[in-house]
Amino acid sequence: MNQSRPPIADSSLALLAKGYTWLPDRRRRTAAQLVRTRLMGQHAVALHGPEAVRFFYDERHVERGSALPGPVLSTLFGHGAVHTLDGPAHRGRKELFLSLLTGPQAVAELVDTVTQVWDEAVESWSERPVVLFDEASRILTEGVCRWVGVPLDDADATARDMVAMVDGFATPGPRHWRARRARTRSEAWLAALVEEVRAGGATAPAGSALDAIVRHRDVDGGLLDPHTAAVELLNVIRPTVAVCWFVSYAGHALRTPGVKERLREDDPAYAVAFAHELRRFYPFAPFLGGRAVTDLEWRGEPIPSGTMILLDLYGQNHDPGLWEEPYAFAPQRFVGRPPHRDELVPQGGADPATGHRCPGEDITVALLAALGPRLARLEYDVPEQDLRIPLNRMPARVRSGFVIHAVPTRVPTAAH
Repeated sequence: MNQSRPPIADSSLALLAKGYTWLPDRRRRTAAQLVRTRLMGQHAVALHGPEAVRFFYDERHVERGSALPGPVLSTLFGHGAVHTLDGPAHRGRKELFLSLLTGPQAVAELVDTVTQVWDEAVESWSERPVVLFDEASRILTEGVCRWVGVPLDDADATARDMVAMVDGFATPGPRHWRARRARTRSEAWLAALVEEVRAGGATAPAGSALDAIVRHRDVDGGLLDPHTAAVELLNVIRPTVAVCWFVSYAGHALRTPGVKERLREDDPAYAVAFAHELRRFYPFAPFLGGRAVTDLEWRGEPIPSGTMILLDLYGQNHDPGLWEEPYAFAPQRFVGRPPHRDELVPQGGADPATGHRCPGEDITVALLAALGPRLARLEYDVPEQDLRIPLNRMPARVRSGFVIHAVPTRVPTAAH
């Protein structure tokens, strides 16, 4: 059989049925260097491993922007977003995000703002049952909007819209349509704010993300139109709010023997290791997609031009060839051993300065390293609930959202 020809069977339904396990299962069943399949009628191949990460992010091999399906742009990223660009246009827009989201000062300021909101919120937790997923989404929304410079009228409603955009991007049906409606509302709200700032009717705090995006000029020298500016504001706010997935996973992980006790200690290295292990162990992005820009070859296997190329993130993060006991939650694996750039890839791989890797990854790790110990130090009970995390749901989440009953007590503060 000519390996360059697409197989007959389409795997779209299998992907929806199996979710995160679809690609790892396919890889285990084949002896080839790559997995060949079809998705949505298109010829696709799937790769994994650090070498594959470097291959995937090489712009001579793979183009990312043209491979993003319309439904994903209409929910998760937004039409006209930095994710849809390649080459100089992508690098020019990416510099904006790097200036906002990387560097110790930017990270520390956002973490300080979010943890301040967290500490204020925790004071009321003993008065009611708390769904950690929902509460974290509201706290992160309020914190990141303060930091971005965007005024909030209703933090709960905004949080629900941010969550909906993430929750509905990878599935058909009601969740997808909720995501579309949430994006439409959010883009209209922020586009109006951009226009108001430019007209002098509202103020963007100097040095804020709002100020930077309102004033940003692309490589062609033009300002972003209000819609695109709104899209990029959401691409700062929405991913930060999405950290609520990992905060609820943190509650789930603290049930692992010894982890809560260790995290309560004043050990920043362990807190960072805990954050890395949350991102490795728990499911978030199943894979990334791109398109071959020319005829390629991967370890002797042909990849025709135009082929969809998938990078298996979940499979790589649970590969026994890379991780000892990959299905055990073990933060100590990262103590004294920071993960290699292309080894741990929950948010993609390669260099965020030159490729499509998420520039907010440092913020995700710092937020989890700050909020994880705070949660561990909180005295709470975990009532009977459904704590399963179905892997056929994308994005996966704890079914109950992780409900806690905080014990009335003085909440100890943790060092920033």
